[in-house]
This record gives sequence, C-alpha cells and structure tokens, in this order.
Amino acid sequence: MSKDAVTTATAAAPTTEAPTPADAGDAGYSKDLKARHVNMIAIGGAIGTGLFLGAGGRLHDAGPALALAYLVCGLFAFFVVRALGELVLYRPSSGSFVSYAREFLGEKGAYVAGWMYFLNWSTTGIADITAIALYTHYWSAFTDIPQWVLALIALAVVLAVNLISVKIFGEMEFWFAIVKVATLVAFMLVGVFLLATQHEVGGGTPGLNMITDNGGILPHGVLPVVLVMQGVIFAYAALELVGVAAGETAEPEKVVPRGVNSIMWRVGLFYVGSVALLALLLPGSMYSADESPFVTVLSKIGVPAAGDVMNLVVLTAAMSSLNSGLYSTGRILRSMAMAGSAPKFTARMNRSQVPYGGILLTCAVCVLGVGLNFLVPEKAFEIVLNVASLGIISTWVIIMISHLVFVRRARAGLVTRPSFRLPGSPVTEIVTIAFLVSVLGLMWNDPEVGRKTVLLVPLVAAMLVAGWYAVRRRVAHTTDRELAAPTGRTQQK
Repeated sequence: MSKDAVTTATAAAPTTEAPTPADAGDAGYSKDLKARHVNMIAIGGAIGTGLFLGAGGRLHDAGPALALAYLVCGLFAFFVVRALGELVLYRPSSGSFVSYAREFLGEKGAYVAGWMYFLNWSTTGIADITAIALYTHYWSAFTDIPQWVLALIALAVVLAVNLISVKIFGEMEFWFAIVKVATLVAFMLVGVFLLATQHEVGGGTPGLNMITDNGGILPHGVLPVVLVMQGVIFAYAALELVGVAAGETAEPEKVVPRGVNSIMWRVGLFYVGSVALLALLLPGSMYSADESPFVTVLSKIGVPAAGDVMNLVVLTAAMSSLNSGLYSTGRILRSMAMAGSAPKFTARMNRSQVPYGGILLTCAVCVLGVGLNFLVPEKAFEIVLNVASLGIISTWVIIMISHLVFVRRARAGLVTRPSFRLPGSPVTEIVTIAFLVSVLGLMWNDPEVGRKTVLLVPLVAAMLVAGWYAVRRRVAHTTDRELAAPTGRTQQK
C-alpha cells in the first residue's frame, strides 16, 4: 500500500476509532478455502478420537454422567469459539488469536498464546501419530512393523499433503469430516433402532434400566466425573481452527458465523447424544479404554467386521487431527515470526503460498515423538496427552482475555464490534476463564495423570520466561522497524 493510500485511509476514518492494525503475517496467503471446507473444518474440529476412542474409558470411569460433562465443557468451548468468531469478523487473520493477543495484550501476550498453542499441537501431533500406529497394528498385516515406523510413515504422508496447497488441505479435511459424520449418524440410527425395538444388546434390554439398575447417573460418585474433565476438554481441542481457516477464505463474514453457530448443535447431537445413547445401550462397566465404545456395542449385537470399520474411522480421525495441527501451527508460527517471537525460517512460504517453515518445525517435534514411540511405545500417548491439555487450556484462556480487552476498547469507542457477538460479555468471558482454571486445579485430585500435568506448569512457565528473554530484543527491533517504515502497519496503542 502506498503512503498516499495510507494517509487517505487515515483521514477518512472516524476520529473516535483507532486504525485497525494489519498483521504482517497475513500477507501472501491464497483465499482458496470455500464455505464447505470451513464448515467441515468446524465439524471435524468437534469430532475426533476423544469421542470415537476416549469415550469408552470415560464412560467406564464416570458412568452416564459423562454426557453432562460433555455438555458443560461443550458449552464453554462454544463460548470460546463464539468469542474468537467475533474477533475474526472484526479483523480476519491467519494469525488468528495470536494476532488478536498481539493487538489487545501486547507482544508478550502474543508470544505466550503462540507458543502454548504450538505446545498443544506439536504434542497432540505426537499423540496422533502414536494413535495412528496403534490403530494400524489392529490389522494383522501390520503387526510385524514397529510402531515407530508406522508413526513416521503417517507423519510423512500428512506433511506432504499440507505442503502442496491449502486447497488440498481443505479437501482432505472435508472428506475426513464426511467419514466421521456419516459413521456417527449411522451408529446413532442403529442405536435408536435398538432402543425402539428393545433389541437385546450384550444379554440385556436397552433403556433407562441400563442406568437405574447399574448405580444411576453417578455410579462412582462425583469425583470421577470431575477427573475426566481434562480429557473432555482435550476432546474439544481444534474447535478454534475455524478462526485460523478464516484467514484463507474469501468471505469470512458469511462463512464464520455459520460455522461457529453450528458448533453448538453438533456438540449436542454428536457428543452428548451419542454418549447418552451409549449409556442406554450398555452399562458403563462394559465399556473400556482399550476399545471404541461404538465397537463394543456393535460387537455385542453381532455386526460383522464392526471392529475393522470403526478402527478405520478412528484412524481417519487421528489423521484429520494431525493434518489440522500442521496446518494451524504453520500459520500461527508465521504470524509470530513476522513479529520476531519465532524463528525467522518459520515465516517462509513456498510457491503454493503455504508457510512451510512453521509446518516443518512442528514436524520436527513430532519426529521426537517417533523417538518416544521407539523408546516407550506403551507410555507415549499418555505422556504427550498431559502436555497437550496445558496448551489448549491456556490458549482458550488467552482468547477470552483478548476478547475482554476488545469489548472494553469497543465501549471506549476505540474499535467497533461486529453484529456477530459473544452474548453476555463480560460475564461470559469471566465465567469461562474461571471454569478453565478450575479444571486445571481439579486435576490435582488425580494422582496418576492430572497431578503430573499440574506439576508441569512451573516447568513450562520457566521455559516461556527464558524464551521471552531470548527473543525480546528481536521483537522490539521488529516493532521499531515497522513503526519507522512509512508503509508499515499501524500499531494500536
């Protein structure tokens, strides 16, 4: 943009509003994601291995009350995505919440938001390639192949897809989501049929008696329900992908509200509905963490190859998650690199307008995960799951804090809120933040997994502080250079 154009735009702007800052990391992207891609990315973010596989172990531990846990966590997840959606319509950015944290919380806020999100997705990527290897071992043809080799192959395939173009990524996510939704709808139709016809399932008759005759809604008390909250929150991770994808769609003002608003009914139908259905079909004690709950039900009614079909679907969900993680971290790291808080090479883009530097950095961490699969294959999944949960909770908290500051500036007349808004602000943000922090605190009651996760907080904090001192001069230099350049982006005070 020329200097004259900047001057004209500034003069034309209302004097009560500060100019909207442009994120330098947004330059150079294509706008190849269509409405159907973004809508399916929203669906794919709401349906993953947390439901297809994780719900089994949680049903066993928490009982039918797991449906309530999914409902409560889903409501707060919706608040987070709705707040992010409002920020996206205020100013679409591929840097998403990192870009908004930079504007409303400063460079330190953007630094923490970006690296915690990177921590979440890089460790989730390790969990995903571990899961893919485990699911592939289900078939006898692959049992002789070492787990780490299968993990490396999965990583290489998804990396190749991500590096080609954003359109290929969108298409891959579109069909991954189609597979997941079709499978869930088919299972729910079967489940409703079993309920309606009172067809025997595993030697019992489905219905409310499966709950009342097996300890009620809380067969093991309240504490197990509280303890599974960490896993439930993790199951909803990736919903924020809608905000990242908005930076590469031509009409975010039309696509984003539709995608965000649809998340709530999808959560209600697919998560709460399917878990409630599972609880009505079999006692919670018959489910386990070692098997998809959908496979458990289908095998009890003698459906042939139920295990093979569901294993393929769960494998698809894990591939989808890995695909999304590489996509989002590539964009987030580029936004950070342009501001000086990430390595310079993560700002690089290839001819297809894909930020390959950030994607390769995430892959490098995932390669360490391949090593983890080689050294401790039986513990790799649990180790990284703990670290990932810290990343997603902190990311969501930063989104809500950024939105709080955004609303405060809007009330001061500095910015303009779009018509698509988070309802109940500022109460909604404060309650959501309190809930997320309380989930982190309640993890202490779980000595096996949760307490180990909480003990990682000081270590992660120390690494963030050390990292900030390493990059702060470069960040300050980048900011000064942009302010000095006549065509540089305008920084909002």
